[in-house]
Amino acid sequence: MQAKRVTFPRSLTPYLLLAPQLAITLVFFIWPAGQAVVSSLFAEDAFGLSRAFVGLANFAALLRDPTYLNAFQVTAVFSACVTCLAMVLALGLALAADRIGKKAGPYRVLLVWPYAVAPAVAGILWWFMFNPTIGILARALGAMGISWNHFLNGEQALTMVILAAAWKQVSYNFMFFLAGLQAIPASLMEAAALDGAGPVRRFRFVVWPLLAPTSFFLLVVNLTYAFFDTFGIIHATTGGGPGQATTILVYKVFRDGFGG
Repeated sequence: MQAKRVTFPRSLTPYLLLAPQLAITLVFFIWPAGQAVVSSLFAEDAFGLSRAFVGLANFAALLRDPTYLNAFQVTAVFSACVTCLAMVLALGLALAADRIGKKAGPYRVLLVWPYAVAPAVAGILWWFMFNPTIGILARALGAMGISWNHFLNGEQALTMVILAAAWKQVSYNFMFFLAGLQAIPASLMEAAALDGAGPVRRFRFVVWPLLAPTSFFLLVVNLTYAFFDTFGIIHATTGGGPGQATTILVYKVFRDGFGG
């Protein structure tokens, strides 16, 4: 049955309905972005009272700065690890919840709770668990012969903030993956099972292709989250240290702009 097409008696009605959203987008997104691009082409004094046009000199200086090049590298590693870890864990948990069926209600609630935790709080929780003196995870690693001290070891500090950021995002990914799995028709899975496809082949040839749109959406969301929304975790746990080991771009910009 063909869907009925909505028509408006007056040609201005659609534009009037779009006007509020367009105005918000223009004022809060497009205009600030344009101002940022224009400002990047000028050199200003500390008080913003005078400025001189320098073209692309600011970008050239940025690419020659070793601290910013390090921040680029840390951001790339951090974002890739957080995105992959959060999506893989969420998909595995969603598959388990979908397999349980209607009995997975409490399971779903417990998995969604971490998303309500503020980034700074999530960072502090993992900071306590990995604290070399009182942390339960640090002691467990010590019992296995692994000396843990993220205050001195840059790789361990980066690992800790990656785990904290990924844990915070797993809940969000889980909700979307579970919704995508529940939208797959049961008849497709039954037909694949009757054809002799095992669980792995059913996932590869039936489930994964149907989850591709959801996965792509979550990939974009998780990369954006890792780039911009993990400032609180970094600031509450490592402060970008030790050294520059956990200084991602957004934290580097903050420290240069407000930290001196």
